[in-house]
Amino acid sequence: MAIERWPIAGSFTISRGAKTEAATVVATVSQGGHRGRGECVPYPRYGETPEATLEALRAMQEPLARGLDRMALQAAMPAGAARNALDCALMDLEARIAGQRIWTLLGRPEPRPCTTAYTISLGTPDVMASATARAARRPLLKIKLGGDGDGERIAAVRKAAPESELIVDANEAWTPDNLEQNLAACAQAGVTLVEQPLPAGRDEALARVRRPIAVCADESVHDRASLKGLRERYDAVNIKLDKTGGLTEAMAMADAAHALGFEIMVGCMVATSLAMAPAMLLAPQARFVDLDGPLLLAKDRDDGLRYDGSLVYPPEAALWG
Repeated sequence: MAIERWPIAGSFTISRGAKTEAATVVATVSQGGHRGRGECVPYPRYGETPEATLEALRAMQEPLARGLDRMALQAAMPAGAARNALDCALMDLEARIAGQRIWTLLGRPEPRPCTTAYTISLGTPDVMASATARAARRPLLKIKLGGDGDGERIAAVRKAAPESELIVDANEAWTPDNLEQNLAACAQAGVTLVEQPLPAGRDEALARVRRPIAVCADESVHDRASLKGLRERYDAVNIKLDKTGGLTEAMAMADAAHALGFEIMVGCMVATSLAMAPAMLLAPQARFVDLDGPLLLAKDRDDGLRYDGSLVYPPEAALWG
């Protein structure tokens, strides 16, 4: 178990602030000469810190030594970053002991190369337009917005990337008062989807307004239990392993969300390829894949995912699963 710090190329800015490094926590489990790994990103939005996450993982060493398995883990730890790292480490270990790829063991579709979104950080319209122009050949861009002035931002971005599909993430920064105006500006710019425009727990207005484009829940949805009641407000859900507490719950949540008629986005925090690799198993069910975390780092870990522009390839066994 260890905390790792990975410098970001430049900085990463959303409505809640900017950061210049990704702090991740890696869980490692061993059995019979085999070793499994999983990586998580503790998220301050939910009161998580790297140090507390590390302690939560260390507290599981004794239960693991007594035989705690992945399915029992779901009840032994709450959903969140720590359980995600351990859940994915146990999956990796299962695959290595069996000598098979994890999707074969789980009976899931084999992931294929797919297009990932590429994130444009929040800034002034001019700064965002410049960053967008440098990424304009990418087919799918995810644009971070932040409230006042978002109409100007998205218009500038669209002008800089006339051919790219655009999705938007407001990170809870809009209000009921500017919701319709900002949705209209996004629709005017040809945006396909808007992610979490209103704060979680204060998103009732989404059920009362006409939504000209699809709206996706992120902070408002965590696991299967949180899907209930969202259908009137949202058209899609963003599944992130650090919210679900691992791939085990994420797969069950994806199945449940599909059954309820939601479109699916598979998302990530800024992290290395070790955190992205398990999420690739959700890509076959997803309308949008947003697994660009390693592209935002100054350097990825060894044996990382292969990225060919915006095309991301499934993990090799040397990395995970």
